[in-house]
Amino acid sequence: MMALVPYDRSSLPALSKLHDTSVEFHFANRRVRLTQDWNRLGVAAVVWDAAVVLCMYLELGQIELGGKAAIELGAGTGLAGIVAALLGARVTITDREPALDLLRTNVRDNIPPDQQGAAVVSELTWGEGLERFPAGGYDLVLGADIVYLEETFPALLRTLEHLSSARTAVLLACRIRYDCDRTFLHRAAAELRRGGGPLRGPEGHPHLQGDQAPDSLQSGALSHFYRAAKLQTLVEL
Repeated sequence: MMALVPYDRSSLPALSKLHDTSVEFHFANRRVRLTQDWNRLGVAAVVWDAAVVLCMYLELGQIELGGKAAIELGAGTGLAGIVAALLGARVTITDREPALDLLRTNVRDNIPPDQQGAAVVSELTWGEGLERFPAGGYDLVLGADIVYLEETFPALLRTLEHLSSARTAVLLACRIRYDCDRTFLHRAAAELRRGGGPLRGPEGHPHLQGDQAPDSLQSGALSHFYRAAKLQTLVEL
């Protein structure tokens, strides 16, 4: 699959950052410098704002990461998975085969030598070969801007269901672009809470507010599906 993006770089300066060969952040008290490769891999090889928002949320400490088993789906450059590992989780960072070399490079460059075992890279095409991953074997499932292509939604939902158990927190950060995106998020929340009891309201639960998120996500959403806590919230940014 290829993504065709018809624009002239000079006419849309806001998108020029996608062509930068590297990008730098500061998370987990460390400098995180990621390689990007738009020209070769397109949307899979650049950092989108939703990944930054997800990392901001992880740093708030509302989800316990120390020693937890986590998996990132559609990781692209791997920012969220790398930050989760730096914050103490044991993370499997996944994407389709073409993105794996870039992922491995970014993991090697940003995970300290004494923590290299905290993050492993693995191929995962949603809905396929799920038996290679333990059913319900993860405390945390991460996804940053992976809800955007409607034809992938059934496979993504099957994957979320396979990886999750009653203890799993599923954190999806995404920009809502189409009505079908919101429909999927609500359907996923409903499916993941089956067997988990009634939903609790979000009272008292801290969330990122709009002024804490990148400007380009002001019209999007940070979605949290807490299966363990029987909580679903959809926070407009």
